[in-house]
Amino acid sequence: MRATFLYGAGDVRVETIADPAVQQPTDAIVRVVRACVCGTDLHPYRSAPASAHGRQMGHEFLGTVERTGTDVAGVRAGDLVVASFSYQDNTCEFCRAGVQTACVHPQSGFFGGAQAELVRVPLADGTLVKLPVDADSELLPSLLTLADVYGTGYHAAKRANVGAGDTVAVIGDGAVGLLAVLSARQLGAERIILMGRHRARTDLGREYGATDVVAERGEEGIAEVRDRTGGGALKVLEAVGHRPAYDQAVGIVRPGGVISRVGVPQYEEAPIGFASLFARNITLNGGPAPVRAYIDRLLPAVLDGTVNPGKVFDRTVSLDEVPDAYRGMDDRAVLKALIAF
Repeated sequence: MRATFLYGAGDVRVETIADPAVQQPTDAIVRVVRACVCGTDLHPYRSAPASAHGRQMGHEFLGTVERTGTDVAGVRAGDLVVASFSYQDNTCEFCRAGVQTACVHPQSGFFGGAQAELVRVPLADGTLVKLPVDADSELLPSLLTLADVYGTGYHAAKRANVGAGDTVAVIGDGAVGLLAVLSARQLGAERIILMGRHRARTDLGREYGATDVVAERGEEGIAEVRDRTGGGALKVLEAVGHRPAYDQAVGIVRPGGVISRVGVPQYEEAPIGFASLFARNITLNGGPAPVRAYIDRLLPAVLDGTVNPGKVFDRTVSLDEVPDAYRGMDDRAVLKALIAF
């Protein structure tokens, strides 16, 4: 099969490797129909040291089941399925509590290798969700967002306890930030301030429910949000992962408010002390989204067309064109690239 590898910063290649095989009775092999490049993939794309061996890339995919291990009961060959970006048994105490990314099963983990023709799925019954559409459905882009970005945006809003009438600020106009806007609107937010400065993206944010757009960054952006809200937003969703975005979140959150982080942090140290959070009674939470907990909840509105999260894909490429997709996303010329097989 062909698969995408990262050999170092800026060095993405598509190579031929052996097909995956069933290794455990709980495995499934899925032939990928749609995959994509994630903003999270750009972190190693920009900074990974050179490697002689490379590492397989990608964690978002949907496809058709080719074969299964003897213990797999929930899906069978021919089923169209979507996978959460983590794999889990979906039965342990943490999975049952809706924190599937903390699954304690020894085979649990996170996908790395989904930008490929075939993927081995461990713990298939806890990871794969059968989709009630055909493999040529026009809904595939939106269904693919359930693997990560839609569920992650929804997680940001849920962890902030967004509800009816809230004022919410979303930091970041990438796919996760835009779908955090959509999710906040679904959960009843009355005012949603999107902090981003790429017009095509913020226009989509407005379509998804943003009432305000603030293009300024840093202290200027903080001052603008505080001025518009009379002191800050009660719910702040941080969908970037870089330290300036965190500092911006601390600057715009209202006393007694919540900062929900779902952008993968690219830093280890940040202010959490008296002046920054403690004195203002700020709650800081978030984390890797347990998207498997949200797929069943989000799927119906995608199927009936109530929402169209697939609009975050603004370029479709073949597997051979994936290196160009990385460059386009890194240059901000592409919001999110869809890989069609």
